[in-house]
Amino acid sequence: MLKDILAISGYSGLYKYLKKSRNGIIVENLETGKRMNADPTARINSLEDISIYTENGDMELKDVLKAIHDHENGEKTLNPKKAKGAELKEYFAEVIPDYDEERVYTSDIKKILTWYNALQALDMLNFEESGQEKEEQENTDLGEKDDEEKDENNL
Repeated sequence: MLKDILAISGYSGLYKYLKKSRNGIIVENLETGKRMNADPTARINSLEDISIYTENGDMELKDVLKAIHDHENGEKTLNPKKAKGAELKEYFAEVIPDYDEERVYTSDIKKILTWYNALQALDMLNFEESGQEKEEQENTDLGEKDDEEKDENNL
């Protein structure tokens, strides 16, 4: 879901990865549809690689977005540009009760809520595993069970 969606430092909004170019990568702004070449020196992060700090380790962004989606019943969340810092922290604590309040800043919360609203408006929040991902996971699980059965038979 989030693998080809990128955040580029210095540019607002989210971008979709299209292809490599000689001078970096070609991306498309999700909201405007404008294409541009992202310089190879730009800090580019796939949303799939982003996580937040919690008291129990890190939580992947897709799980954070799912928690917001469930909390809002699939609707948009509050507007992070209009909300005050205390309001954002209170909201985020409702959605992710164990987030690390010392290491997750208000600016991080604003960014996550902005991304959520953008992806929700574009109907890009799909939390269902694709058939191929499910099949790969099932095959991995079956392989582990076969190994366990072999170990039990060797006793």
